[in-house]
Amino acid sequence: MTAINIAIIGIGNCASSLVQGLDYYREGTNDTIGLMHWEVAGYKPSDIKVVAAWDVDSRKVGKDVAEAIFAKPNCTAIFAPNVSATGTIVRMGAVLDGVADHMGDYKDERTFIVANDTQPSKADVVAELKRSGADVLMNYLPVGSQEATEFYAECALEAGVAFVNNIPVFIASNPEWAAKFEEAGVPIIGDDIKAQLGATIVHRVLTDLFAKRGVKLDRTYQLNTGGNTDFLNMSNHRRLASKKVSKTEAVQSVAAERLEDDNVHIGPSDYVPWQNDNKVCFLRMEGQLFGGVPMNLELRLSVEDSPNSAGVAIDMIRCAKIAKDRGLKGVIDPASAYFCKHPRTQMTDDIAHAEVEAFIKAA
Repeated sequence: MTAINIAIIGIGNCASSLVQGLDYYREGTNDTIGLMHWEVAGYKPSDIKVVAAWDVDSRKVGKDVAEAIFAKPNCTAIFAPNVSATGTIVRMGAVLDGVADHMGDYKDERTFIVANDTQPSKADVVAELKRSGADVLMNYLPVGSQEATEFYAECALEAGVAFVNNIPVFIASNPEWAAKFEEAGVPIIGDDIKAQLGATIVHRVLTDLFAKRGVKLDRTYQLNTGGNTDFLNMSNHRRLASKKVSKTEAVQSVAAERLEDDNVHIGPSDYVPWQNDNKVCFLRMEGQLFGGVPMNLELRLSVEDSPNSAGVAIDMIRCAKIAKDRGLKGVIDPASAYFCKHPRTQMTDDIAHAEVEAFIKAA
């Protein structure tokens, strides 16, 4: 198989974990740890190459991606400390609404230092995507970056590059945008990546279990804390509106009956700096068993947030590439439903798993 050339928007914690992972799993090493698929339609993790990258932080712009992933304010776990140079230099990205005003109120090591470099036009980004031979464009912009996400989505359309939307700005699940990708003949997977074993997937599985076992779910909450730039960004609640919609709908969609708004609370909750990239989820579910007898469940989940999504991202990249190989266009529903919180078409996770396995195996 040929290599899968990827371009990355945003060299933050998630990109750091992804790039570290490509080194960690190179040449078949550690292949039994933490991957849902070692091979997808002939593609292995080692086939993925980073050929273009954009960021807006002065500590990352101008550096090789392998160096930039360890620059501040990144604070995720370092599990592959000696990542080989990629030969790809991080370019200055388009700021637009990608940096929230309140981020300037915090120490530099916790937030962005926006570079003074000239920001690219759409033509600049499209030209770089074409020059680099990128197959897939990965969107890792901060939550709430509506304008910036649309800017890069348009670049993907013009360049004919598959788009993987890892954040809760609705592109794949927006009918107008879905139609644009269909018309352009470009595949898209999204929206809002679902971690390997994170708060959303655990909450969904338990909600589905309640439904299948005949337990009436009366009310539930999911409270999350973390100390990375994602949680700091979302401490401005105006930026997390779509995130709350995405996470809430992911759970509501598998419930036996939709809960009233007052009986469900799901979403990011607080920024705790010393947690860094560790995310802690507090989950509670209250319901009724046989005879209306009450029950409740409480769970605490602690995970390193960014590595928890990187293995999923590797599968999304490979699914986007095989969609492109097969001449598919528009939203790739099986991959979107299995790997994302807010796909165009919601499915229970067991059905989505079966659909994505069938998609991978299709000729």
